[in-house]
Amino acid sequence: MPGARLRLVAGLAALFFTAAPALADDALVYGKSDPAAKAGGKVAVGSLIEPPSLDPFLQGADARIRVTGLMYQGLFFEDQTGVARPLLASGFEVSPDARTYTFKLRRGVKFHTGQTMSSADVKYSYDWLRDSKNGSPGAGDLSSVTEIAAPDANTVVFKLSRGNAALPMTLTNKYGAVVPKGYFDAKDASTKFNEASVGTGPYKLKVFRPNSILVLEKNKGYWQKGLPYIDEITFVTMPNSAAMVVALQNRRIDLALFSRPQDTEQLKTVPGVEVKRWPSLNQKTIDLDVKYGPLKDVRVRQAIALAVDKAAIMKASIAGYGTVIGTIVIGMQDGWGVPIDQLPNQKVDIDRAKKLMAEAGFADGFDIDLTTIIGYDWMDAASVTVAEQLKRIGIRVNIKKIELGVWIRNFRAREMGFTFNDWGTTPDPSLLYYRHFRAAPQGADFRNWNNAKASELLDRGQEEADPVKRKAIYAEFQKLLAEEAVSIMMFSADLITGQRDRLKNYNQHATGWYFGLIKAWLAN
Repeated sequence: MPGARLRLVAGLAALFFTAAPALADDALVYGKSDPAAKAGGKVAVGSLIEPPSLDPFLQGADARIRVTGLMYQGLFFEDQTGVARPLLASGFEVSPDARTYTFKLRRGVKFHTGQTMSSADVKYSYDWLRDSKNGSPGAGDLSSVTEIAAPDANTVVFKLSRGNAALPMTLTNKYGAVVPKGYFDAKDASTKFNEASVGTGPYKLKVFRPNSILVLEKNKGYWQKGLPYIDEITFVTMPNSAAMVVALQNRRIDLALFSRPQDTEQLKTVPGVEVKRWPSLNQKTIDLDVKYGPLKDVRVRQAIALAVDKAAIMKASIAGYGTVIGTIVIGMQDGWGVPIDQLPNQKVDIDRAKKLMAEAGFADGFDIDLTTIIGYDWMDAASVTVAEQLKRIGIRVNIKKIELGVWIRNFRAREMGFTFNDWGTTPDPSLLYYRHFRAAPQGADFRNWNNAKASELLDRGQEEADPVKRKAIYAEFQKLLAEEAVSIMMFSADLITGQRDRLKNYNQHATGWYFGLIKAWLAN
């Protein structure tokens, strides 16, 4: 049903701040196991977006993360309940002052290259990730780390300059992973990720030919005995949702994740196909570059926020299969969010919007480009709806479609302009906000906000161990974010999958990533 929620609890942050060791429970990693599961077979997954590259350190697109999560692993895994569970770590403990994390590593883990993982590889990988000179979007997430030590082959110690309640969740693998020491010595290391995988994950790369094919094959030397079950996964890039519907009907693909739920309506009567709805940690937003033309004036940004009818945009773009949000993804609203009615600039108010436009010197309006991403189907209807809504306050919108790779380059160069965005998060507020909104160099500040108060709140929120105080800090940040209107978070869309009935035990992760394929299996 619309508005289904994944409930995450703010008190989970307290779990990490204990001197007692937290140990791995393999049964809880990658979802529930099926006692009836059997090995073998191949599956095809339909996708509207192809990863621009498979570099887990430098490529920030969700289309990359969905796939590379099957090949690369971090010290932790982000499970569906909002807990960071030890993955390549077998356990960890935290010092009483929360400034030292000691991780014990799993023994016998091998890379896809065949070599055994050691603490030297872990230290190397996270040191490379956190070095801002290397350009990873995830570097700022580790800005509190001052030193990583490897006292023996199976122990890694992180030294922090300040507390970081989000550290375990940061050490999952949205950005970065554990790779062999010295991997980046090669000048073409980033490109080589597209040729051969060097991770520790249950799948490894078989072939990736951009604009043609992407195939993963079972890692027969994977450290979790018996996993994965499926031998081979082929990702098939398709031109639109209609093509994925036909492919499911014709049994050309076994699974598809739809960006517009209404596209699955005709599948509900197709024999052998099941349509499922899953809670989401994703959000659809309008981002406003503070250095871009009229958007420099906060009154213009506020006017846009007041003219945008989120519910109407959600209805037009995904037929209402989601939940309108304020300043946080719906999966985190209960645990961390400020109620929408307590946030500024959330209700449509055309009169006030026009007044703000006039005060800013734009009584006659202005022309502006709205950027959308080719392949993100929901943006097509949403852009037309936004253009009609902004016309009411004199803003004349020119819709400009660009390729994902171009959009990512603009994003990383902090030249976003006026654009739609579509992004998921791991379930911790620091991971949601810090990289995006904290001023450089600690954060990336993609929207050129450079707001000192926001940065101070984000630092405090990351450092605070007490979950109640931490929630209060993030509540203050959300109110500031809504007031300044640098990112208009519109709605979280329910995740909708269509799958053939031969694919068993597939559970869609709330991030939108394909972790569910690791414990899925084929009935024939």
